[in-house]
Amino acid sequence: MEGSGKGGRKNVGSSDSRPPNPLGGLVRHPSLSILPDVSIESETGDHRSEIEFMPIVRSGAWADIGSRQNMEDTYVCCNDLAGEYGFKNSGDGPYAYYAVFDGHDGKHAAEFVRSNLLRLIMEDEDFPKNIDKVVNSAFLQADTALAEACSIDTALASGTTALAALILGRILVVANVGDCRAVLCRRGQAIAMSRDHKPSCIREKKRIEATGGFVSDGYLNGRLNVTRALGDWHMEGMKDPDGLGPLSAEPEVMKMKLTEEDEFLIMGCDGIWDVFRSQNAVDFARRKLQEHNDPEACGQDLVCEALKRKSCDNLAVIVICFSSKAPPALAAPRSRFQRSISAEGLKELQGFLDSL
Repeated sequence: MEGSGKGGRKNVGSSDSRPPNPLGGLVRHPSLSILPDVSIESETGDHRSEIEFMPIVRSGAWADIGSRQNMEDTYVCCNDLAGEYGFKNSGDGPYAYYAVFDGHDGKHAAEFVRSNLLRLIMEDEDFPKNIDKVVNSAFLQADTALAEACSIDTALASGTTALAALILGRILVVANVGDCRAVLCRRGQAIAMSRDHKPSCIREKKRIEATGGFVSDGYLNGRLNVTRALGDWHMEGMKDPDGLGPLSAEPEVMKMKLTEEDEFLIMGCDGIWDVFRSQNAVDFARRKLQEHNDPEACGQDLVCEALKRKSCDNLAVIVICFSSKAPPALAAPRSRFQRSISAEGLKELQGFLDSL
């Protein structure tokens, strides 16, 4: 999925859209030894229902360096955890994983978390049953592992946002740290599946101040324009070993049961959302999918449109469709009220026009 794109601009990103095999060992910096290898055996309840909607997942991604000198966005697409990683899924429907990462102060944190987050999720003995706990723990473990890596090699010091989505049968799970964004399209309507962690957010500001931090000129401690991130251990006053500093690595997790009205999910780094509102992106992507029904081409369309709209950041986006068919045409709702101009109103309008 990554590499060279279908004509036009180059699809810039990681050399492979999948992380290393989560069952094959933690990807670590040389001499770093953390987290033992664990074999995975997961069982889920067998609640079969032929009448309930079951998604057919298809995905595509696109990335571009934009106007920046370095590419710090990266992503992962895995439509089939069982087929690609040998995960034994005894439940119904697909098991899939997608993630986007937006690095800052370098690309190392984004690449480290990209390579390790899925493993940390899958090796948890509670996966996939207690998914909220599992995902929360995986994010925090990835942050701790990155801290240890940076203590061994200071050249790795950097930070990253992280937005991950899991499809477990008909359940969609989205976990977010930072200002990447996930938006679900439900019959043409944009449904937020994440919340941007920005210093301007009142709830985030209260949390920051309660942990000894502050917001200055729209920046956390006057330095970062996000309030949650993995890494950034090199920034003084941002984090402490107990994870109680103003910069949090704890994800916000949202879950939703997919239905036949759910058409696709857009996951994008902030370079996309700097120039697209959520509903605007859904409308644009829906039109493109109706034209060609190709999620990768749709991702390229979104990136190219963002560049036309003068996005100044790196760009990375994933489009995940939940059906093999293109989104259907929607009939415009009929108005409950008839709008008409009375004869008197027409006469007044004509008089006004004559006086011009």
